Amino acid sequence: MRGGSISGVIVLIWLVIGVVAAVQRGYFERDDTNCAHAGTTIVTVIAGPLNYIGVNPKIDCDLPEPSE
Repeated sequence: MRGGSISGVIVLIWLVIGVVAAVQRGYFERDDTNCAHAGTTIVTVIAGPLNYIGVNPKIDCDLPEPSE
């Protein structure tokens, strides 16, 4: 039972570090949100501390255009 709470705290700390990295990169300050921007922000948060050892995740989205 105790292992679950320890791993939960580790995951929480991991995600908080990811949010800090996203804030430092200015991902939450932009008004022009699109698929690529949202994806990059989410992946940066999930990458957590890996951002500080050189991981710089980027997402590129090419969504199909609606037909006319």
